[in-house]
Formats: sequence, C-alpha cells, structure tokens
Amino acid sequence: GFSKLFKTGDDWNFSTAKQSELSGRELYWPRGRVIGGSSSMNAQMWVRGCQRDYDQWGVPGWTYDDVLPYFTRAERRVGSNEGGVYGTSGPLYVSELRSPNVTTAAFLQACDELGLSRLSELNGRSNEGYSPTPVTQRRGRRWSAADAYLHPAMKRPNLHVINGASAGRVLFDGRRAVGVEYGVENSVENSVEHGGEHGGEHGGARIGARREVILSAGTIGSPHLLMRSGVGAPDELRDAGVPVVRELPEVGKNLQDHLSSGVFVECRQPVTLTKAESVGNLLRYIVLRSGMLTTNVGEAVAFIRTSDEEPAPDIELIYAPVPFVDHGLAKPAGHGLTVGVVLLQPESRGRVGLSGGDVVIDPAYLTAETDVERLVAGLKTAKQVFTTAAMRPYAGGPMAPYWGPESDEELAQWVRERAETLYHPVGTCRMGVDDASVVDPELRVRGVEGLRVVDASIMPTLNRGHTHAPAVMIGEKGADLIKGAG
Repeated sequence: GFSKLFKTGDDWNFSTAKQSELSGRELYWPRGRVIGGSSSMNAQMWVRGCQRDYDQWGVPGWTYDDVLPYFTRAERRVGSNEGGVYGTSGPLYVSELRSPNVTTAAFLQACDELGLSRLSELNGRSNEGYSPTPVTQRRGRRWSAADAYLHPAMKRPNLHVINGASAGRVLFDGRRAVGVEYGVENSVENSVEHGGEHGGEHGGARIGARREVILSAGTIGSPHLLMRSGVGAPDELRDAGVPVVRELPEVGKNLQDHLSSGVFVECRQPVTLTKAESVGNLLRYIVLRSGMLTTNVGEAVAFIRTSDEEPAPDIELIYAPVPFVDHGLAKPAGHGLTVGVVLLQPESRGRVGLSGGDVVIDPAYLTAETDVERLVAGLKTAKQVFTTAAMRPYAGGPMAPYWGPESDEELAQWVRERAETLYHPVGTCRMGVDDASVVDPELRVRGVEGLRVVDASIMPTLNRGHTHAPAVMIGEKGADLIKGAG
C-alpha cells in the first residue's frame, strides 16, 4: 500500500500540536521527503474537485474556467474520457485501476441503491455522485510529479538537482530576494559545483538568484521558510530570534485540512487486500502489471451532501477493500472493509508557526462545531452502505478498533477518539486580492520583490476533492506566470 513509505527516511514525519477537540491527541502528518514530494507517496487519487471550489476563491485569473486548461494540460488520460473531461497529451498519466477489487464493484452498486448518481467522469464541473477512482499510474505503476516533469528534464543544462539539500532561509538584499541558504544532509557534494558558495553566516551553502526565488516547499515548508527568512508576524519572528524583513501577519495562518473518520467492518469472504502481498500477487504484478499490487487502496469514491442546504458536496466517502487503520501502518487482523468519511469544507482554521527554529503545526481540528456535525452525518451514510443488498455478501459486523457506535453522541466520540488527517493541508500562504493575503494573484509574496510561492499553500480554501490535482494545476499556471514576467 501507499503507506509503505510512512515513517521512513522518505517521510518528514510531522506531528501536530495536541488537538483539544480530538481527545488531546497529537496527529501524525506524513509528507514526502523525496523527489516528487508527496506525489511519490500518496494514494494516487486524481480528484480535482468541482467548479464551485475555484470560483469561491474570488481571485481574478483563478476561476474554474481560468484554471481548467491547466488541469487538462497536465493530464494524459488512459481510459474513459466521456465529454473530453481530461487532457490526453500532458505529462501526467491519469488511468483507470487495472484490477479493482470485487468488493469495489459492490460498493458502487451500494451507492446506486442509496440513490446516489453515477458520474460519467469524476473530474467534471460537478462531482456530486459516485465513481471509481482515477489514479496517477502508468501501466499499473505509480506515476509521480517527478516522473511527469522532473525526470524528462534532468539532462537540461540549466537544471541542477541537489539531493539531500534542505533549504534554511531565503536571502534578502533589503526587501529583494536574492538567493537561498541551504544545508546538504549526508552528502559530500560540493555545492559550489551547482552555482553556490559556502560559508553563509548561518553555516549553510548559498545559491544566488538573478531573477526570482520560487518556494514550492508545500503547506508546511513554505510558510516555515518565509518565517525563518524574516517574513511573517513580527511578534512571532522576534520571539523566535528572527530579524524582521517584512511584516506579513497571515503567513502560516488559514491552515485547513481534510479530516477523516470511517467505518470498518469484517469481510465475510477472503477477497480483500489483506492478502495483497502473497507470492501469487507479487508474480502477477511483476509479469503482467496487474492484480492487487496495482491498487491505490482507495478504489472508489462518493461525494455527497449531508443536507439540502449544502450548495455542493460536504462529505466524501472513500471505499477501501481493506481495514485501513492507523494510516495503513497496522497489519490487518483479518479481512475487512472500510468506508472513509472525509470532511470536505472544514470551517475550522489552524496555523503553522515557529517555536525557536522548529515548526509548529496546529490544524485546530473540530474547533468549529459544524465540522463535527457534518462528519457524524457522513458516518451515518457510511453505515448505510454496509446494509445494502449489494454489500450483504461481504459486509460483516464491526471490526476493531471500530465498535459500532449508533447515536450522534457515540459517533461524535468515535470521531474525536480516532479521526486522522487525509493528508491534504492547504492555505498557509493564502492567495488573494486583499492586502492581508500572503501572495497576490501572480503568486508574488506581498511587500517583497523577487519571491513567489507556487504550491498548495496558496489555496484560499480547500477543494472538494484531493489536493494533488490542484497542486499540479498551480504548478502549471505558476510556470506561465513566471515565464510571463520575462
């Protein structure tokens, strides 16, 4: 499963601050510490969201119709493409699963029984309904952003990639960004060969920038770098001993994430991914690039509204033909099934901050009571899935740690005790037209020169989907903005 890289050297292995509304727990946040970033360790789900997600940003140049060409420019669809929803000649393969589990078809039928609509394609203007999951795979193998964009460009003379390099801070001359200071871990590589120089005042190597510095360190890394470089809330910077270059109080604020709960049941038949790593499945994958080892785990999805007042889906159901417990790190006790329940538009807002030089991650989960109510409503629908005729041959009783909560109070307790991240943090370098925003619609950091942020941290609000697709879209559009600047 995709969690094989979790808590390894390829994972930043973050932890949040203790969450008061989640039983005081510190939550584990994996992020990719590898070429390709989190696209090299995610669940490969290509889910753009819907038109409303981008229109609600209210940023000129970033409406749904503005950004749609950047989605399609990135995509190389292999499989169905009704209505020409997907691009077909981009660098990023978006495929259908090669060997979906037999229970996944039952889940899709169960959604139909519950009155949900089958989507002809998941990634159209509206995503209300259910669908198999489109995945970033090529011939049954993960296809990361590095596969799509970086590896084909590695021989270019104007590209240098330094493995193991950790950016320490952006260098400024007055208020103009002029380079980056970095350290190289576990490497004897001489940074001078890559246009850098040794001996920065903080002991790191330096690389100069003739035109611009681009931060693409993600929702945690980009605000952390800005703050370490003197751009942020002045009191917070001074408390951390960082000289203030530019007062920008919203750096690190507006943190949003998809929180996930779920329902786990035993499977009556031994057909789930619990047996995925058998010798037979390994041989099937090596020889045919098919079988259970081509799974992304979250094989199907449904986007639902928990009330008629919701203007668009507020809950996502993710179907996994395995008991996906503890981020997939816990070995399944037996054959089981999962319907994950994801809060798509949280009202809670958190922050990324500084404590000394270290990063503090406080998503402030469930500090808005409506977030709990929506998750409880979503859990009720997830429970209904397992009572349908389609799921009856497979779905058994509750499977630990799920204990079968029934009442709203019990379901809320289950959420507070066991909910986890779905790995989609955004918002900490918010884009906007207002002076308080961190970046403008051109992704330029306000109040300084020669510095942009190009990653999911610029998203004003979460999409009703997953964040890999908009992160790639932001990269595509950001590239045009940078080239257009001359």
